Amino acid sequence: MLVKKDNRLFQQRLLHWYSRNQRKLPWRETKDPYKIWVSEIMLQQTTVQTVIPYYRKWFQLFPDIKALSQAPLQKVLKAWEGLGYYQRAKNLYRASQIIMEKHKGLIPETYKSLRNLPGFGPYTTAAVLSFAFSKPYPVLDVNVRRVLMRLKGLQQEANPSVDKILKPFLLSLFLPRKSSLFNQAFMELGALVCRPQNPSCLLCPFQEFCQAYQEGTQEIIPRPKKINFHKIEAVLGIIKQNNRFLIQKRPSKGLMADLWEFPGGKIKRGETPAQALYREIKEELGLKVKEKKILTQVTHSYTQFRVTLHAFLCTLHGTPKANNQALRWVTLREFKNFPFPSGSVKVIEFLRNNQNRISINQAG
Repeated sequence: MLVKKDNRLFQQRLLHWYSRNQRKLPWRETKDPYKIWVSEIMLQQTTVQTVIPYYRKWFQLFPDIKALSQAPLQKVLKAWEGLGYYQRAKNLYRASQIIMEKHKGLIPETYKSLRNLPGFGPYTTAAVLSFAFSKPYPVLDVNVRRVLMRLKGLQQEANPSVDKILKPFLLSLFLPRKSSLFNQAFMELGALVCRPQNPSCLLCPFQEFCQAYQEGTQEIIPRPKKINFHKIEAVLGIIKQNNRFLIQKRPSKGLMADLWEFPGGKIKRGETPAQALYREIKEELGLKVKEKKILTQVTHSYTQFRVTLHAFLCTLHGTPKANNQALRWVTLREFKNFPFPSGSVKVIEFLRNNQNRISINQAG
């Protein structure tokens, strides 16, 4: 634990370093709580460079909380397409409606009220209160957690149990009157210098405060989490008729809820992709596959899943009856109106890039 004299030196040095090294990011140019809130949700599990274009486009579509609350859910999910973790977008959407209904369209400025909104965990609540309203709440994100663990030399996994140790330490360093500045500086230090891999220790102005640096353990702090990816293989039926493709909507609960997809599903143990295609089309559409041809194969990772999709161009005995609820026939151009899981987006890109060569007459 740093002594108070060291704490003051650490604080001064941190703010000085930040004043010279901070990145110019769009959400740092505003005190609008709505914009700050959206940025914080987008940045969860997503890199800064990926978020920036989504952030700019979001406010073209939903310039304020009222616009977001009144938008169709499908439009919100489409705007989120590619960011993943779609529950984040749903929470934004539902919270915006509650803010309009119960808070007169204004984001609450109290911890309790914010915490009660969908998607507002401890971090997001503290971040919005600090960055938008300059409230004295320290934030503990992945970057701050990593810096604190290295300062203390904690050779553990970064999990809730270690936060019990880190929170008092963070509070001892925190500057309540400069809450926003301190929090952003600490987060930036973790993002630019005290990185997960290859930290720039030789350029770090805090070597003398860092136990991990003194002990040479910075590369193994925090200990990596063991992630066991579950490998899944699935088939997609690309059913084309009169230059339109059949798509279906996923249920409103469960994995990838409310998104659209091509008919298909998981390959069962012992099945070939073709056998799975026959079974899934029969189960979902009540029809038999007449002809088939493999179009493409794509792989995509979701948190703890690594999914391989086998996409078949196929014709059926009979025509599926599309309706406005679960099934639609859409053109390539109309795909832009429907939100899809990232794996399916890759298949759609393949269809766009090869549309002149994809003909129902080629299936066989």
